[in-house]
Amino acid sequence: MASHRRPKQPSRTRVTVLTTAAAAAVALSANAANAAPSEKPSKDEVKSKVDKLYEEAEQATEKLNGAKEKQEKLQKEISTIQDNVARGQEELNDLRDSMGLAAAAQYRTGSIDSSLQLFLSSNPDDYLDKASTADQLSAQQVDALKKIQEKQRELAQERSEASEKLKDLSSTRTELAKKKKEVQGKLAEAQKLLNTLTAAEKAAIAAEDARASRSASDRVDLGSTAPASGRALAAFQAAQSKIGSPYVYGASGPSSFDCSGLTSWAFAQAGVGIPRTSQAQANYGTKIYSQSDLKVGDLVIFYGDQHHVGFYAGNGQVLHAPRTGTVVRYESINNMPFQFGVRI
Repeated sequence: MASHRRPKQPSRTRVTVLTTAAAAAVALSANAANAAPSEKPSKDEVKSKVDKLYEEAEQATEKLNGAKEKQEKLQKEISTIQDNVARGQEELNDLRDSMGLAAAAQYRTGSIDSSLQLFLSSNPDDYLDKASTADQLSAQQVDALKKIQEKQRELAQERSEASEKLKDLSSTRTELAKKKKEVQGKLAEAQKLLNTLTAAEKAAIAAEDARASRSASDRVDLGSTAPASGRALAAFQAAQSKIGSPYVYGASGPSSFDCSGLTSWAFAQAGVGIPRTSQAQANYGTKIYSQSDLKVGDLVIFYGDQHHVGFYAGNGQVLHAPRTGTVVRYESINNMPFQFGVRI
């Protein structure tokens, strides 16, 4: 006889779990279907981000330039001190030799005194502090020992100074490496963004920069503003001769430049030495706060942290090395936040 037992019904708990799982699966499927794919940044968005990274790279570049300048200065100072120490040691050796010869002569005649014996076996500082011993010295011996004493002090001071400068040089080199890494990181990040663009988009950006450089260099109206001085004009004309040269961070000519590299190189051609960084150049001459008072050849400082500098070219134009990916060119002074001019 066939069995007519009712099939076992699923428990309430099992039904609830299955229902919940099914609902979750449906929800995930719906979300997946409705979720929009992440949008690729537009060409203009990429360019904006890249321009910002280039500006940050230039900020780091000026700090890098400052560390380089400090390193070079310290190396020269250390070299000078080391030369002085070497010469001073030779002088000290000569003084000691002369005292030794005097002692030898007295010894041969049997007349060496206790003062020279003491000198030859102890520190002259301790010796001269003994008044009773000093009385036994001749005037010539006292003078010789004082010279030795003075030379020893000089050498000790110079060695101490060299030691401090070597420590400073070490920390400066560390800072230099850090800033170089920062600049390279910003530039690499910018390049990574540019690599997300299509070939056509990259070509469009390159064409925009090329048009800006050509129009700024070939057709700019500089007006008839007077030069600030003969040397400022000579520096400006030197910079003009480099129109079209590429911007390269840390470069100071003669074939590529960063912003302060161009201005310092140009003034050097006019026979004027100015500091290497934009911040130092900002504090080197007489400040001109009104754009209407600027003259051709004045330096023009931009941004609140003074990380960019160029030449005033007349008629509201500046001649400068703008940033990575561009060349030395003219540009409107209003394209950047003007701080003040500097007349040298």
